[in-house]
Amino acid sequence: MEGQEGTQQAHLVLANKLFLLSHSDVQDIEKVRLRDEVLTSVKADGMAPLYETLVADSVLELDQALLDLMRAKIEEELKKLDEKIADAEENLGESEVREAHLAKSLFFIQVGDKEKALEQLKVTESKTVAVGQKMDLVFHTLQLGFFYMDFDLISKSIDKAKNLFEEGGDWERKNRLKVYEGLFYMSTRNFKKAATLFLDSISTFTTYEIFPYDTFIFYTVLTSIISLDRVSLKQKVVDAPEILTVIGKIPYLSDFLNSLYDCQYKSFFTAFAGLTEQIKLDRYLHPHFRYYMREVRTVVYSQFLESYKSVTIEAMAKAFGVTVEFIDGAVSIHRSRKATLQDRQSCRCS
Repeated sequence: MEGQEGTQQAHLVLANKLFLLSHSDVQDIEKVRLRDEVLTSVKADGMAPLYETLVADSVLELDQALLDLMRAKIEEELKKLDEKIADAEENLGESEVREAHLAKSLFFIQVGDKEKALEQLKVTESKTVAVGQKMDLVFHTLQLGFFYMDFDLISKSIDKAKNLFEEGGDWERKNRLKVYEGLFYMSTRNFKKAATLFLDSISTFTTYEIFPYDTFIFYTVLTSIISLDRVSLKQKVVDAPEILTVIGKIPYLSDFLNSLYDCQYKSFFTAFAGLTEQIKLDRYLHPHFRYYMREVRTVVYSQFLESYKSVTIEAMAKAFGVTVEFIDGAVSIHRSRKATLQDRQSCRCS
């Protein structure tokens, strides 16, 4: 269950497949493959609780024999784990007792029993003294939170982690937490905070268990483009060595970033169109797809208009490689939002 360095946690890979299965833009033939892969993962980890949920949601078909077999294996394994806990408590030391309880926590996570996993993690924490080990338990809880997209659990766990760091804690775990927190903010539409945390983590990234480094760079660039001013974007993103080594591997992302900075608007919108499917099919970004599209357009229109005292709709349409009607509608929305913002600022001042 624990992610190795360079390897995304298997359950978060599974969560993404489940998300794609529910997405209307994914083709039926692709969903057949995904459904088979999900069932294979469920069988491999004996995830009876999750299997029951997926059957109830009509994602998978009920195989009663399979369900009975997984339940029996869970009972058998829990019996062994409880025996190890009892043996450790009677014959071994505090460290062995903690490890036995941790093993039971990880087993509940493995089989997809969220509530029992959270209960057992609390028990394990009561047996844990070292701050670093307590932090590791928080990371397990955060991974559960992201699997189920339980933002209340994630928020509380982040707060708990920060309180633990007041007692101590190493830099490696603190840097890992920044990425988890950045993902939380991005998933809850606070792109500015997400960008700040992601940028702070570029040179220290080790959280391969939640996503690969390429994905991290993808998120960093997307959140930075709508959060940073032009000078900061150049310094922190366009010229960042860590980003330059990876960005070319991600389709359209380099053109998306550089054409915006270089004011090559036709190229920018071409790259933007190429990125839309990646954004739409990302389980963390999908709920904010339309919002992000509007924010990006606001950034590019504002940048373009800053260069002119006056400009025609026809000139804008030509620069962006789109129709006059498209620009007319988009600029109207931009002006309306700007006026609303100014009204709010006037109210605050008065």
